[in-house]
Amino acid sequence: MKLMISRFIAIIILVIPGIAAMTGFLKMKDALFQYMYQHGDDSLATVTFDWLNFAIGLLLFVAGIGFLGGWIFFRDKKRNYAGPRKKARDTAAKPQS
Repeated sequence: MKLMISRFIAIIILVIPGIAAMTGFLKMKDALFQYMYQHGDDSLATVTFDWLNFAIGLLLFVAGIGFLGGWIFFRDKKRNYAGPRKKARDTAAKPQS
């Protein structure tokens, strides 16, 4: 039972950044599409871009993808799935004592 609970918690830890990345992507998409829609509407006098919504979306997207990418990279490195370039860089950076 304890193993099942720990796996469930691990899945939740991975799902939350995925949802954040998805939400960020949708916020950026909505900001761009709203800007394009305003360009096509002749009744509007001024066309503005929603920079705040776009910036929040970009921050969420980068944070979510960065967390997931880092998790995959370190998992692969731990299981020796990383390529030879990554292994050579790590051994060269370690000081010899």
